This record gives sequence, structure tokens and C-alpha cells, in this order.
Amino acid sequence: MTSIRQASPTDVCKLNLCNLDPLTENYARKFYFDYLVRWPTMFIVAENLKGQIVAYVMGKVEEDPDYVKLLGADKYLPWHGHVTCLTVAPQYRQMGLAKTLTARLDQACEQENAWFMDLFVRVSNKTAINMYKGMGYSVYRRVVDYYSDDPTGNGTSEDAFDMRKSLSRDRSQKYIREDGENHSINPEDIYHP
Repeated sequence: MTSIRQASPTDVCKLNLCNLDPLTENYARKFYFDYLVRWPTMFIVAENLKGQIVAYVMGKVEEDPDYVKLLGADKYLPWHGHVTCLTVAPQYRQMGLAKTLTARLDQACEQENAWFMDLFVRVSNKTAINMYKGMGYSVYRRVVDYYSDDPTGNGTSEDAFDMRKSLSRDRSQKYIREDGENHSINPEDIYHP
């Protein structure tokens, strides 16, 4: 049995069960603490009965600075939620924790009146892609060579899907597209193609 709750500062030192997974991005402790301070309701953990963190999600809300509007409305990213990191310890997978944590983050961003949610996922991570699609996310575009690390040991980089989900503020679903898998960009063009 696990409990879902908002992260606390001491949790940052208890993420090892999740962070040892090769598909999980690891960050400096300062990064985790920055999220706790800036977006405390969007750093959510699952804790087992032994007090171990067995899953967590980190997210934020953000938008482009106003000057980007001068580049054209199509280049401006409005207020939106972003899934920075979602991970579940291997022995706790297939229990619905990732879906539960993602739904909680979606709700937190909905409360912040965000237009949409977005995230990046490895194109090889079919399990995650299918989970996100089942939750209403769709591929917005493919980011070529987004991941420069190589957990498979093949010595190559890997593409990412930029996936999005409209929230209630985006009634016309302006920030998603049907054929996202057919749109490719380079990493340097993610925010301002």
C-alpha cells in the first residue's frame, strides 16, 4: 500500500529507489529543492509503508516572456503545465502509480488555470506513451535527438515526443494537433521554431 502526498524537503534524500532506473533523469539536489520552493503543489510523491519514496512526479507552470509575442502568436507558449519528471521504482510499476501521479499534477495545473499540459518522452518508451495517450495526451511533435544520453548502450541519441493535453481553459484545443508524429523539429527549436 502507498500513500500519495505533496513532497517535503526530506523526500529529496529518499528518491534512490526511483532514480536508480536508467530511464529516469537525475538532477542535482538544488534542482529538486527549487521545484519544492517554486511549485510545491506540483512535486508529488508516493510513499510505501516503510517510508520509502516509490514514485514521484515533478511539474511546473510556465509561459514565454512577453517579448516572444513580438515574434508572432504562433511562436508564443501561453501559461501551461509541464511534467518535468515522472518515475516509478521498478518493483512498483503496473500498479497505477504513474497514472495517479500524472492525474494529480494535471489537477494542480488545472487549478492554476493553465491552457494545456506538456511533457517529453522517449519515442522508445511505448509503455509511457500508451499510458499518456490513455489519459488524453497526444503527440504534438517529434524532437529529433532530444535525449543525448543512451541508457541502451548503443552510443546514440534518441528522439522524444512532445506530448500535450488540453485543459478546460483550451476549449477549442488550439494547443494540440492530430498528426503530431509527422511534425519534427530540432531541440534548439523547441520553444521558438
